Amino acid sequence: MTAALWRNWSGTETARPVRVERPSTVEELRDAVRRAAAEGLRVKAVGSGHSFTGIAVTDGVLLRLDALDAPLRVDTRTGLVTVEAGMPLHRLNQVLAAHGLAMTNLGDIDRQTIAGALSTGTHGTGARSGSLAAQVRALELVLADGSLLRCSQREHPEVFAAARVGLGALGVLASVTLQCEPAFALRAAEGPARLAAVLGRLDQLLARNEHVEFYWFPHTDRVLVKRNNRLAPGERPRPLHRARAWFEDEFLSNTLFGAVNRLGAAAPGAVPRLNALAARALSPRVYSDASYRVFTSPRRVVFREMEYAVPRHTVTDVLLAIDRWVNRSGERIAFPVEVRFTPADDIWLSTAYQRQSAYVAVHQYHRLPHERYFRAVAGIADAVGGRPHWGKLHWLDAAALRERYPRFDDFRAVRDRLDPHGTFRNPYLDRVLG
Repeated sequence: MTAALWRNWSGTETARPVRVERPSTVEELRDAVRRAAAEGLRVKAVGSGHSFTGIAVTDGVLLRLDALDAPLRVDTRTGLVTVEAGMPLHRLNQVLAAHGLAMTNLGDIDRQTIAGALSTGTHGTGARSGSLAAQVRALELVLADGSLLRCSQREHPEVFAAARVGLGALGVLASVTLQCEPAFALRAAEGPARLAAVLGRLDQLLARNEHVEFYWFPHTDRVLVKRNNRLAPGERPRPLHRARAWFEDEFLSNTLFGAVNRLGAAAPGAVPRLNALAARALSPRVYSDASYRVFTSPRRVVFREMEYAVPRHTVTDVLLAIDRWVNRSGERIAFPVEVRFTPADDIWLSTAYQRQSAYVAVHQYHRLPHERYFRAVAGIADAVGGRPHWGKLHWLDAAALRERYPRFDDFRAVRDRLDPHGTFRNPYLDRVLG
């Protein structure tokens, strides 16, 4: 395919590769990688382009995986489901629902491909529910020589420990086996609160609810708290009426929110008042629906994002420090700060590796400057050993990241063994891995 300018969803990264290929079978994928390596071209796979970093950028061969999107095996007895890695999450949810299955946890956006979501460490929220990568039981990787390597906890376990969050540095994901469970419904309870009150009872909130997240509106002390819990067996879901769901999740959260951000970009001085009005307009709502419909939300307003995983016990100090900086900085922040939680895991480059984590995500409308704000928040998170999300904006390099990941050098050793000639390298990976 003739190469054209590629741009990610948020417009933060572009690339003009030598060529773009769209394999529709694993054999075609293997052949594309083999040919590129023989020509001395670097290779990067791209999904939906939802990463804000240059993790998928290449000047060589860009592989579009959207044609590798088929379900391969579904075992309703064990819950093990194998799919091609180019399948987008929204389609995965439909495939699972058709078989009476569901993912244990999901992030709040379902546009990413499985390959992209895993490679960057995408997560949802839940103090006892891990990231998407924690639900993986096996992977197939196309290596730089075009060979296909299957890995799991029993087969090549060191590759499996690295590849579940592999940054696209080890090879191209061809298929993924996920541990799913019987489909379930969630009861969502959402409502406004004060930031100090939420932080003061955070331990209680996390202990009493399966999934907790909250959105804090900068320049105010107001938050929107979301709590999701499974319905009791036999309890019937009560989803939002279609008209109300459209009004609140499409019109208010996207159309009107987009208009408010455009107004804020035109008149930055109005942002604190707009945030206060938006926060006061929040009203409680309770509904229940299939888990994947509750976990995910439409996001159509374009923004920039940075997210750090900080040790769970530091999140109150981190948020209060951000509040103090915003109040004295003169910056105008129209987007809420999103806070989520995950348990520790054993995946080498997972941001939750060996520690319970709180995720603090800061956003800025794409037409407003973000770097001063993001760098300030990064400094606050860096001071407590925070780990930046691999697919979101940050400035750390390999020297800094090595100090935060105990298995960093083990990951590099696996990468160097699987890709000795740097076929899957690019400038972003050179920075973060060395």
